[in-house]
Amino acid sequence: MTLLTLVRHGQTDWNLERRIQGTTDIPLNDTGRADARVAADRLSGTAHHRIYSSPLSRARETAEIIAEQLGLEPPTIVHDVREREFGEGEGMLVADYIEKYGDWHAEVPGAESLHEVGLRAMSALHRIAREARRRSAPIAESVIVVAHGGVIRALIDHVSGGTLPRHGEVLANGSVHRFEASPDSLRLLEESVLL
Repeated sequence: MTLLTLVRHGQTDWNLERRIQGTTDIPLNDTGRADARVAADRLSGTAHHRIYSSPLSRARETAEIIAEQLGLEPPTIVHDVREREFGEGEGMLVADYIEKYGDWHAEVPGAESLHEVGLRAMSALHRIAREARRRSAPIAESVIVVAHGGVIRALIDHVSGGTLPRHGEVLANGSVHRFEASPDSLRLLEESVLL
């Protein structure tokens, strides 16, 4: 068994504007750096062995701040926990995206579906968990993975059978979501407070 704590990256200017970032590499702003420090404070009461991150700079910097505050080695980059590719929707304001396409499950030219994102992210988490089991068996290892709202939403949607997150709930920047991974199984243990 491996404990996986997924953290959404800190705020960016595009988050503040409610603009879809997708794989556009937008950096953290000062509030985002503070979000990372708050997430690290929330995680400090539990032992963590490693930290992983999406390659996008907003997640990578969040992970670096958390790693430094928790005394962990620098994050290992995992390409498959990068944000959802939104195709023609990237850069749009969320309100304009919803007006044009209807909802997050809509087919958008050049975009990944939430299902596709969930499958690639699940595969990445299982690889991380297998590596952790090889390193630490029989003791459970606890790892942090800094990712993105679309990735975490897709994972929660998948493991809850589509019942979570509820319609209209937003995953806050710096939010923490705990999962348990065992061979071929991923289970949501704790969901951070949603806005």
